[in-house]
Amino acid sequence: MNSGTFEIRPIKASDNNRVKTIVLSVLYEHGAKGEGYASSDPELESMFQAYQASNSVYFVLLENDEVVGCAGVGPLANASDSWCELQKMYLLPVARGKGFGLKLMNTCLEAARKFKYNYCYIETLDNMLAAQSLYAKIGFKLVENRRGATGHSSCPVFMELKL
Repeated sequence: MNSGTFEIRPIKASDNNRVKTIVLSVLYEHGAKGEGYASSDPELESMFQAYQASNSVYFVLLENDEVVGCAGVGPLANASDSWCELQKMYLLPVARGKGFGLKLMNTCLEAARKFKYNYCYIETLDNMLAAQSLYAKIGFKLVENRRGATGHSSCPVFMELKL
């Protein structure tokens, strides 16, 4: 994996605009625009501030000091305290296929374990096959029913992992 230097670190307030741009870019790339997708989440305007809550953390992936990906974990809304959600994990095309997604996801899951979550949940799109493959590689299993209340009613693929 010799593609320059990379780093994963917690989000800073100065990353807000770049993270919003990445989230929207990847969602639009996959046709996910409008209500029912993360693109309409109010916290996109201030991701740093949104992840200052307890048992939440959001990371950015930098390649050669440029933010090229992001992901976080936080409580799964309308679920027991033992559930977290892998939230807003997106990588720009330049960061894909280099092992960065795996490292970023493992960083998030390590944080989830430190927060004492027992299960992690994620919703995704049916056309995000590379992401689904990555989640399955870590051990996420497809489930038939939605968990919690993510607000992402247009995401038809549900996966969970026992931590």
